[in-house]
Amino acid sequence: MKVVAFAASTSSKSINKQLVSFVAKRVPNGEVELLDLNDYELPLFSEDVEVEIGKPQLATDFIAKMAGADVLIISFAEHNGLYSAAYKNLFDWCSRQAGREIYQGKPMLLMATSQGARGGKSVLELATTASPRFGGDVRASVSVPSFQDNFDQQENTITNDEILAEIDQAIEKLTAV
Repeated sequence: MKVVAFAASTSSKSINKQLVSFVAKRVPNGEVELLDLNDYELPLFSEDVEVEIGKPQLATDFIAKMAGADVLIISFAEHNGLYSAAYKNLFDWCSRQAGREIYQGKPMLLMATSQGARGGKSVLELATTASPRFGGDVRASVSVPSFQDNFDQQENTITNDEILAEIDQAIEKLTAV
């Protein structure tokens, strides 16, 4: 099973990157490709820039990565309750090429984490609600609160058994035929 996973963050120390990497590797028989949003840096979207540069190859490449996946796993960084600017910008460029089918009907596991007790729930709710309108088959979503208390960064693992069980159940839903 081809798993394409990424954190909707550009931070080199992103806890969402750590989380999505951990979860993607738990997919049984998964061939995991971790994408880095830093590899898809584009100018700020506007119609004027689009007229000037056309369809950026990086957006085309990102869409192709999702097309090659059997399942998608995304962990969203929460910036003031919303998507990170980098993810939203890439999403906007991709939507100009893929239209409303950015996620191409792919089964999705959506996640978020933060240092706070809500665990990125605001952005996760937004993504879970919006993704189906853009061709996503959201099978499950998981919020990991208080990342520093529930994830051992040395061992690269979830330390909270309840959260780990929730993640494993979400993976089962993601991979169910």
